[in-house]
Amino acid sequence: MSPVILGLTVALALAAGWMDWRSRRIPNWLTVPGFLVGVSANVLLNGLPGLRFSLLGTGLGLLLLLPFVFLRSLGAGDWKLAGALGAFVGWEALLSLLMGSVLIAGIMALGLVIYKRRFKETMRNIGRLLGSMFMLRMPGPEVSLDNPQSLKVPYGVALALTTLLFGVGKMWGAR
Repeated sequence: MSPVILGLTVALALAAGWMDWRSRRIPNWLTVPGFLVGVSANVLLNGLPGLRFSLLGTGLGLLLLLPFVFLRSLGAGDWKLAGALGAFVGWEALLSLLMGSVLIAGIMALGLVIYKRRFKETMRNIGRLLGSMFMLRMPGPEVSLDNPQSLKVPYGVALALTTLLFGVGKMWGAR
């Protein structure tokens, strides 16, 4: 991966993570140009194969996270950020970023649940969520981002931290 593309990827992720941390929103004015820059950079460096690489990365990110947006367990800004990052790194690296970000988000969530002393309530909500999945119906409002009492982990922050670690690993020669 080109150092320029890697640097732009990390810069986009960190900017989005900062905004998500501060306001719990990742704006379109960041994600849409991020997507366009990712596609453009890959096309400039690799031609038509670069376009295919970017579009596959974007498509995979958007496709994999769309169900979570529909369930209201992930914000649309996080979803669009994953698509924009996919435009930079392609589908294979994006899979690694998404898996790593789920792990980091889980650690963040566990820390938040322990800090807020809401372990029992969280386990009850996880049970409700799993039950609704098995019954093939939407979960109740208690497990939605719409619930003002629910604890929320800023997924953009988890994705930014994962992307930063990915970038550092690439700079140090990790595959």
